[in-house]
Amino acid sequence: MKKTYELQVAGLSRQLPIIQISDSLSIASFVILGDTELVCASAKVLAERLPEVDVLVTAEAKGIPLVFEISKILGMKNYIVARKSIKAYMDTPLVSEVESITTKEKQMLCLDGNDVALVKGKRVAIIDDVISTGESLRAVEELVKKAGGRIVVKAAILAEGDAAERKDILFLEKLPLFPIK
Repeated sequence: MKKTYELQVAGLSRQLPIIQISDSLSIASFVILGDTELVCASAKVLAERLPEVDVLVTAEAKGIPLVFEISKILGMKNYIVARKSIKAYMDTPLVSEVESITTKEKQMLCLDGNDVALVKGKRVAIIDDVISTGESLRAVEELVKKAGGRIVVKAAILAEGDAAERKDILFLEKLPLFPIK
């Protein structure tokens, strides 16, 4: 029988499979992609708790449906996605490197020059599905700062492990880590 963790968030319940990611650690696998009900419910609660912002920024890919829904709720015309690679269409992209808990090797996050113009001088909310080690968040913060944006909130549905103790992030629920003994 597969182990699961019961998550309660935004008035919903989900059974998350517990997955071993290293010799010493397992995590409750939280994937919002494809879960319309969870995305919409979480976005509504997060949108209500956000301070006034001009721009929403997320990292590719799991934060995209969440930031899309929050932008709809807030009546915003745009949101920005930091892409995982430089695309041929990008005009003078900004780049930051990241190594997250769920990624085996270093990745990059990039902002298109056109997105940089949308961030410059604006109040920015960085939105993600889960904040764990904070490495992805740090990389997006670096991009926003390079672009001249002012970060007013860093928000996620879940704060995993020690991230739940951080005072500089807004999150809906804690998600424990599962050390392997």
